[in-house]
Amino acid sequence: MRDLLPAAVTVAVAGPDDWHGELLPAELACLSERAVESRRRDFTAGRVCARRALVGLGLPADAVPSAPDRSPVWPTDVVGTITHTHGYCAAAVARRAEIRSVGMDAERHKELDPGVRRLICLPEEEAGFRRLPGGVSWPAVVFSAKETVYKIWHPIVGTWLDFHDAHVELDPDAGTFTARISPARVDAAPVADPPPLVTGRFVVDAGLVRTAAVLLPR
Repeated sequence: MRDLLPAAVTVAVAGPDDWHGELLPAELACLSERAVESRRRDFTAGRVCARRALVGLGLPADAVPSAPDRSPVWPTDVVGTITHTHGYCAAAVARRAEIRSVGMDAERHKELDPGVRRLICLPEEEAGFRRLPGGVSWPAVVFSAKETVYKIWHPIVGTWLDFHDAHVELDPDAGTFTARISPARVDAAPVADPPPLVTGRFVVDAGLVRTAAVLLPR
């Protein structure tokens, strides 16, 4: 993710051969005793990456527990995000004084089931795919971009976004996306100055779709 985020953001990545480490007590307490092995592995890799990223930012390797909605709880004055998928895990952190919110997502690059596409993509997004170059699963890129947008939105606003609450436009030449949040969701936000627009970057390589974005302080 280093290639998609500005220098103010510190990134730590774990590949398929680097998923190891221990959870701190506050993190372990967030895992259900019934959690399956894959959930434990993903959670552990995410927290190990998160603590490595904090150290890279010059901060202590403090625990990163989960809120009741399972979102990461970062140290005071830090913003951050975690993603993991099929052997790839990354965490990114920044100081709140420099970055208002950071989001990123990684997904396998594959065609989406038609039912999943209807759940994720707006009709106007589907129409836009026909104008884009072949060889890329553009619905998968939009899916990842919307996951990134949610990770930007939720820490600021504290509410959920549906996939159809964001309209994503892709620029394949620049490797960028622009997401416009539904005006109804922006107007209903319970905080001042919710983000109506999120711009980010994307890359499709090594069998992965990766997306990332930041919001700068007001």
